[in-house]
Amino acid sequence: MTHVTDAQLLEFDDVVIGFGKGGKTLAGALGRAGRRVAVVEQSDAMYGGTCINIGCVPTKALVHAAHLAHDGGDGPHYAASIRAKDGLTATLRAANFAMLDTIDTVTVITAHAEFVGPRRVRLTVGSDVRELTGERFFLNTGSLPVVPDIPGAAEGGRLVSPRVHTSTELISGDLLPARLAIVGGGYIAYEFASLYAAFGSTVTLLDRSEIPLKHEDRDVAPAVAGVLAGDGVRLLQGARLERVEEAANDDGAGHARLTVAQAGGTQVIDVDAVLIAVGRAPATHGLGLDAAGVETDSRGAVAVDSLLRTSAPDVWALGDVNGGPQHTYVSLDDYRIVLAQLNGGPARSASDRTTIPTTVFTTPPLSRVGLTETEARAQAAERGWDIGVASKEVAKIAAMPRPKIVRDQRGLIKVVVDRASGSILGATLFCVDSQEIINLVALAMDHGIPYPALRDRMYTHPSSSEALNEVLGAIA
Repeated sequence: MTHVTDAQLLEFDDVVIGFGKGGKTLAGALGRAGRRVAVVEQSDAMYGGTCINIGCVPTKALVHAAHLAHDGGDGPHYAASIRAKDGLTATLRAANFAMLDTIDTVTVITAHAEFVGPRRVRLTVGSDVRELTGERFFLNTGSLPVVPDIPGAAEGGRLVSPRVHTSTELISGDLLPARLAIVGGGYIAYEFASLYAAFGSTVTLLDRSEIPLKHEDRDVAPAVAGVLAGDGVRLLQGARLERVEEAANDDGAGHARLTVAQAGGTQVIDVDAVLIAVGRAPATHGLGLDAAGVETDSRGAVAVDSLLRTSAPDVWALGDVNGGPQHTYVSLDDYRIVLAQLNGGPARSASDRTTIPTTVFTTPPLSRVGLTETEARAQAAERGWDIGVASKEVAKIAAMPRPKIVRDQRGLIKVVVDRASGSILGATLFCVDSQEIINLVALAMDHGIPYPALRDRMYTHPSSSEALNEVLGAIA
């Protein structure tokens, strides 16, 4: 162990480990209040966090680029889109760094952080080792892609084939795979399947579940799967990737040969790239949490209470690392919860979050908030609900011309209510602009606005939100 002298000991009031949304926003607020703050991020390529560098922003930039006018399978268009995406993330990364670097009392440190005791962290950059101490610590290290062991593809959580990627690696290269296999059946898998099909790749989705999108209602899931199939995505249900091997093309170039097992036997699929998209796990490895007295749960997430406090005094955890919903906007709300405690403002708690809207950026996007019909009916007797459901295909909604204008009438809109009270219990929107409409529905749910208020409201025209007039009008 390298000896750390007193001259190498750095002292701060507050230490934020990880440059994610909640952590960086908290660091800025504390720094502007005069606190001496250190923000420790192990890579300068991740200033600003996952969202702007390898997550939400770059992938949605590619979704937009994929649908700009071009011929299917256009490799140069894909390469140009990757370069534009890289330029955007570089700009945002620099802006995020500047937001903190311009605050006199905030210091950004690029190093690997590991607790060596309560309120004491070792910083390592190559052979250079220092330590820092702080009065309060905030963990915001995010999450990492789950990489299961697959012979020839991954071993011990590490990719072993250059043709196998996580989402991070796949969107880093500028060569469009002509044939792409995606391992997974969740939202990330569907989003990337939709994205790469739009760029012109031949996409095969390998889903271990016997049915698509098993957590969605049985009228919603087939609608989403049907749109992907219509875009050329081949969906294999009950499929397990057993092995990946390197194979040669007739022209001498290589490709990946996959052995895929299903109930009816095995088949061989040749592809140019494989994406592992089976979820993300909290990034806690190597943080030395035991030394700090910080406990983790069975999933490896930092265990927190409703105020995001860990088992160690004066240590909080924000964002994906605490095992909550893995969304940037949840991390931002985590910041509000923590700051309210530190500043003595109005109390906030994670238990206050009754509705968290989500969007999967397939084309069209799939958005949801609250309960599905299946979930609502399962709770109806206990809660005393009189379940009402309105569901309509977008192409049949006369009062919603916007999808016709933008030439995408695919999808459906579904809302579940309690007819007795008028409460909105949940909504699933698979349509153009659903990522915006879902926030309106969530706001109504949070504030107890009954569904007739949305049904009878005036909306701008032509807009997608005015579909609520017609769809909610179908609830008897």
